Amino acid sequence: MTLAEELKARGLVEHESAPAEKILSGPRIAYLGIDPTADSAHVGHLVPILLMKRLASAGHSLVFLVGGGTGMIGDPKEKGERPMLEEKTIRANVRALERQLKSVLGKQVRFRMVNNADWLLSVKLVPFLRDIGKHFTVNDLVKRDIIAKRLATPDESISYTEFTYSLLQGFDYLTLNQKYGVNLQIGASDQWTNILSGVDLIRKKLGRETFALTVPLITDSTGKKFGKSEGNAVWLDPKKTSPFRFYQFWMNLPDKGIDTYLKAYTFMPLAEIDALMELHKRNPGERQAQETLARLVTEIVHGPAATAAAAAATDALFGNTPFDLLSPDAREAALAEAPSISFGKKEFIDGVSLAEALVAGGLASSKSDARRLILAKGISLNGQVIENADQRVYPGDLADGVALVRKGKQGVLTLVLK
Repeated sequence: MTLAEELKARGLVEHESAPAEKILSGPRIAYLGIDPTADSAHVGHLVPILLMKRLASAGHSLVFLVGGGTGMIGDPKEKGERPMLEEKTIRANVRALERQLKSVLGKQVRFRMVNNADWLLSVKLVPFLRDIGKHFTVNDLVKRDIIAKRLATPDESISYTEFTYSLLQGFDYLTLNQKYGVNLQIGASDQWTNILSGVDLIRKKLGRETFALTVPLITDSTGKKFGKSEGNAVWLDPKKTSPFRFYQFWMNLPDKGIDTYLKAYTFMPLAEIDALMELHKRNPGERQAQETLARLVTEIVHGPAATAAAAAATDALFGNTPFDLLSPDAREAALAEAPSISFGKKEFIDGVSLAEALVAGGLASSKSDARRLILAKGISLNGQVIENADQRVYPGDLADGVALVRKGKQGVLTLVLK
């Protein structure tokens, strides 16, 4: 199977300026642009980043462009103008994104990192309008989806600043083509018209054929694209989204579309994905597909050690591993992520009411609700189903100072000796 065939089989080709077979037939120098609107990428950015890694494995060269210049403007979005960031913030975001890319791509993948602030901030207005602007028509720009939607909405007018974004992105491609021989731009499908601006500009200015290829927008279970503006960003930075929560995000995905995520976010061979999905269909309750996806993607972003700790913490909180058998890293991850209530030594000696703890920990709305849950056998203490509504928790119930309470399969609470 050729690379083009595999990318299509994985659902990773949305738009192509020429047949993907032609685009990828010879060695290309591909670039992906990332605007530094935050100090971390999120899982929505991860698919095109991993596509670049796939290209590198096939022998293509990589250039990552961090938009220190375009980030000061921001590409047009459907509602409202992006907030203007200070140069100091953008510089800090650029440094953070560079570190993150190196971590995700791994030491074996070589790439060039450039910042379009190096040329955009020195561009003079009149030469730019004369040499670049004349190749763009207003008629064409106003037809572009997001601009057209903004113009059609009375309360969502668009500024000239946003309107010129396509010119700047096209100029980026032209500059990279002239300086480094870049001849393929990668991006997400919502950037297709901006990406084509560069292909057209290079053809008009230099008479050269260059290429563009986009991946589809991967959406969450509600159909929304992943992103900061949608309020559903799952960050790659462990300080923003911990490895445990990152792992849990993939574990909690619904069955529908799980094969799409496996194909887009992992390097698992397609035949193995098909075999895994067949096993998953036979016993979806085991969630083998979600566990495999969570493990593989977390390893790419956070490494094997953090993944092992997140998996062990998950099994302790939602599976069958006792707390006292956890490694120190896994125990720390579990205690950091699970809701907890602390009690003094005297309180445990006298016995802590389990029903009251359920209310205090948010697993029950009232003491009567807590008692109902216990009598319905919906509550377990350290893996043992509790049937006594008056159950109390004593020092003997603690393992290394912790007792684990579960409500069904997802609700958890730790009772901690302070």
